[in-house]
Amino acid sequence: MRKMIALFGAALMALSVLAGCGSDTPPETTTTDEPSADDTTGATTRADADLVIWSDANRSKALEASLKTWADEQGITAAIQIVDELQNMFVTANEAGNGPDLVIGANDWTGNLVQNSSIVPVQISEDGLNPAAVDSVTYQGQVYGAPYALETLGLYSNPKFTAESAPATIEAMVAAAAAGGTEGAAENPLCLQVGTDGDAYHMQPLYTSAGGYIFGTNTDGTYNPDDVGVGQAGSLVAAQKIGALGADGVLKTSIDSTNSISLFAEGKCAYLVSGPWALQTLQPANMEFGLGSIPGFEGLNPAQPPLGVQAFFVASKAKNTAFAQQFVNDLLADTTITQAMYDLDPRVPVQDALSAAIATSDPIMAQFNDVAATAAAMPSISQMNAVWGPLGKAQAAIIGGADPDSTMISAGDEIKSTIG
Repeated sequence: MRKMIALFGAALMALSVLAGCGSDTPPETTTTDEPSADDTTGATTRADADLVIWSDANRSKALEASLKTWADEQGITAAIQIVDELQNMFVTANEAGNGPDLVIGANDWTGNLVQNSSIVPVQISEDGLNPAAVDSVTYQGQVYGAPYALETLGLYSNPKFTAESAPATIEAMVAAAAAGGTEGAAENPLCLQVGTDGDAYHMQPLYTSAGGYIFGTNTDGTYNPDDVGVGQAGSLVAAQKIGALGADGVLKTSIDSTNSISLFAEGKCAYLVSGPWALQTLQPANMEFGLGSIPGFEGLNPAQPPLGVQAFFVASKAKNTAFAQQFVNDLLADTTITQAMYDLDPRVPVQDALSAAIATSDPIMAQFNDVAATAAAMPSISQMNAVWGPLGKAQAAIIGGADPDSTMISAGDEIKSTIG
């Protein structure tokens, strides 16, 4: 998560995990036994292994052990490299011919990676897979990613602060937090990460409830980049609603990706908008919480959270395309690898059998599965790259007190200008 949309630093930290090497390093780090200079200097050099995968830190930790087992079974070596600013670095390195064989990324990367000729279609069996997940990595009729996990946003609630775990509307949620009568709830009824630059991904449920959209669709259901919703009537209603929540202190730019979950875990928010990644903080703390769907504004549309899909993409200039294709086939052939990844980095599996099995033993993930059914995949067309920055910054500015209409219209103009 988006997490799946933020741009991190410009440096690449290539902390390789060679599948043929043992490691007794702490779980929060992954290193080789003998790291090269390129592994620590931020260079974009490919690791020395038969199969190389680029990933962020979370996915790397989840994949390390099962990748080693798989590689040993194939009689090859494999490496994971942790990469900051992953999508951009992958495109650049692949073009230069020193990138990985596979990259783990989000479904909304698909169009941009195809347009940059950075990935090739994958050959996978779609039987038993969530159709929405496959659709999200399909571009112009071809499947370009091997999806393995879904993620979306839900509403966490703290029963110490509010008796209402499933408020029907945003207004009812705010009222329920105020009725809790606690100092923390009064100060922060809702922890939704915004930050000074905004976070259009986490704001999407509120934006859609008020009628906002990003791109319109053609008659065949594909997205139309010429129909930019930012700056249109629905987005202006959303801007007014978001601005009012900012004026009332419900939304704050001081709450961002670094503190939204921790504030909730510390008992300083009545509600939290976040994804399954929050469980890695909340469950070890033995915190009592509820989870449900994010409500919409009273009298307007239901909130529609974004559907994120994590997938493996095969690089167009992979050194070992055959190994890469074999890995994505084996990834989805059974649940061995995906179960191991789930155990360390819980996301709703795209494999129906594994999803159903987990739902019987984990009610929280079962709830996320239900929430995901109401979510909509973010547009995967390449023009989506032009949206995140301007829309997020506009929303942050409006929450901070900027004029809603002119700010949103200016964001739409900027997006259209970038798209051309």
